[in-house]
Formats: sequence, structure tokens, C-alpha cells
Amino acid sequence: MTEQIDGVLVVAKEPGPTSHDIVALVRRLTGVKRVGHGGTLDPFAAGVLPVFVGHATRLVEYHLGDGKQYRAMVCFGARSTTDDLEGELTPSEQLAPTRAQVETELATFTGEIEQVPPDYSAVRVAGRKAYELARHGEKPELRARRVTVTRLDLTSWDDADPARPVATIEMACSAGTYVRALARDLGDKLGCGAYLGALTRIASGPFTINQAHPLEKVRAALTTGRAQDVLLPMDAGLDFPEIQLNAAEVTHLARGQQLRRATDDGLVRVVDEAGRLVAIARAANGVLQPEKVFGP
Repeated sequence: MTEQIDGVLVVAKEPGPTSHDIVALVRRLTGVKRVGHGGTLDPFAAGVLPVFVGHATRLVEYHLGDGKQYRAMVCFGARSTTDDLEGELTPSEQLAPTRAQVETELATFTGEIEQVPPDYSAVRVAGRKAYELARHGEKPELRARRVTVTRLDLTSWDDADPARPVATIEMACSAGTYVRALARDLGDKLGCGAYLGALTRIASGPFTINQAHPLEKVRAALTTGRAQDVLLPMDAGLDFPEIQLNAAEVTHLARGQQLRRATDDGLVRVVDEAGRLVAIARAANGVLQPEKVFGP
């Protein structure tokens, strides 16, 4: 493909492929080498996966701290070696909890909490990924991390099997929160064990499940030259003020030169007279300093 493609694809990932699989597919279909994603989803998980294409990959760093929202199915009455349905399950001998008990304990997991990542995670321990150690029978020594859970609601309760009830939970949390670990810790507090049975990411920062495209639609659009049907502008979701410059000012900024402009301090999106993004700049004391330049 000769035409340069730059922008954000919000993919509605299905369970099965890895996040890397989706990136590799987009890279192959577009012919664009620079493709990345805005936050890993485990293979068994579904939902919002923002994929950044072309020059948009230079903006991924501004999304790394984006909060996330999930819909999770938590299964009680057993523990999992991986804290999810893919691990080896060990049934608990403790009585299963009631919905009221679960709701009471859920309240203790909101706000800033300490969370130890799962043994089967990509967290590095002495230069190795934790899951590599766990797969070889070693217990990774993982430190607790501080994460923030801003919303945690039990939206449905299924106790058709009284010994193995299942809760559907919706949550909003900071980047880096492990929903698997929350399910594990919730089960431990209740004494009966629990694991993550299913997971859907319903929002990744500003990108929501309502604007996400199924992979089949993405594939069809990219293979028929209709990328515009699924592609958002590369600065989509960036909540930075916008400053418009004329052609001469854009040229100066593209050369790395500072410009004087009255604006609040902080990052700004710089656009040309046609409204195209030409730079991300930092404003300080009335001066614009370019951070990333995309050309006039």
C-alpha cells in the first residue's frame, strides 16, 4: 500500500488472539511498519483495544496512563493457578458467599489499594517475566503495587449452582490494575476462593466499546482501501487544548524553533490552517516548545 495511513483503530477484540496478533494483522493489512496498541488484553479477554497506526504510534505515550473500565465475571468456590479460567482450578471446601457478603467485601476494594500482580503476569522479576518463572515451577517474588479503583459495582448474580455462584462486576480503575488479582483477592477475603471467568474491557481512556469495530469490519475496510471507515484521527482522545498556527509559524515550529503564544502552561495540540495536526508542543510562560513534530 503506497498511501501512508496514520490514525487510531479502536478494535473490538474477541477472546482468542493476543494483542500482538491484532497489531501484526493491522501491520500486514496496511503495509505500515509502525503499529502499536494502547494496553495489552489477555488472550481470553475481549473488548476495547486501541491500535495506533503510522505517526499515531508517537502519541501512544500520552495514553499509557489512561484509566480503564471492565465488565468481569467472577467465579466463586475455587482458586486458579493463573487467577483466571485458564489455570488449574482447586475447589474450596468453604461455603460459597451470598450476594450480600460479596457486595460488602467489594466496598473494601475501592479507592487506593495495594495489589500483588498475578504469578502469571508480564511483570519482570530479576530481569525475567513472572510467568516464565511460574511456568517452570518457581514462585515469583512480586511486590504489591498501589492502584486505584474508582468504581466497583455488582451488576448481576447467578447462584443457579449454590456452591459455585458467579458475579458480574463492572469497574473503573487506573492503568496497571489487574482484574484477575482483584478476583483472587476478593475470593481470599471471603475465604472461598475466586477466579476471573471472563473479562471485557468496555473502555480504555477515551475509547469506548460503542465506537469499537469488530475485527472482520477492520479487515474488510483495510483490504478494500476504505481505512477511513474505521480510522480515527491520530490525535483522537487527546484532551489537550488546540492552537492553530499559520504556514510560517508551522514551518518555524517544524524546525524546532520556539514560538511565543499566550496560552495556559501544559501540552497543546498544534494544528495548521486546514486543521491538520502538525505537532504536540509544551507551553510554558507564553512560549511553545515543540515535543513531537509531524511536518507542515
